[in-house]
Amino acid sequence: MDNKRKEVVYEICLNGIIAALYATLTIFIAPLSYGPIQFRFSEILVLLCFFNKRYAIGLTLGCLIANCFSPTAVLDIPFGTFATALACLGIMFSKWLILAITFPVICNAFIVALEFTILDNAPYWFNAGTIALGELAVMAIGYIFFFFIKRSTHFLNAIKANQNREFKF
Repeated sequence: MDNKRKEVVYEICLNGIIAALYATLTIFIAPLSYGPIQFRFSEILVLLCFFNKRYAIGLTLGCLIANCFSPTAVLDIPFGTFATALACLGIMFSKWLILAITFPVICNAFIVALEFTILDNAPYWFNAGTIALGELAVMAIGYIFFFFIKRSTHFLNAIKANQNREFKF
């Protein structure tokens, strides 16, 4: 097998692992991962897109799989998966980690809040606020984690970081 094919197979496998990790983490702490007040710790993984755009596929797929197990799956699959895909897109093109963490907060707050407003006829802005606060808490943890781990060349090489290898904050 030539190097190009090996690289493609490696990328597919790595995205599969990331998807499985995202879905497993989400489902494992299911009471916290779903609902109008949520702390989906697997969302920390979306920050991988800050270092390598290719992980957006695995993260979006992992979100889709996790949302299949949601109590509100009928709307969580399209709304939640779209929010994660959009957040990954913003993160991919961000040059500042501090800015990158805002994309999941904003996307989930506005898109997932609409889902719960439709489902529960609950006030939209209340839903947006609770979802934003939960996502902000998770992203703050993710920011701290990635801020320190990015100093490890072993980590950056393992995830094949091809962008934002050097950033201040």
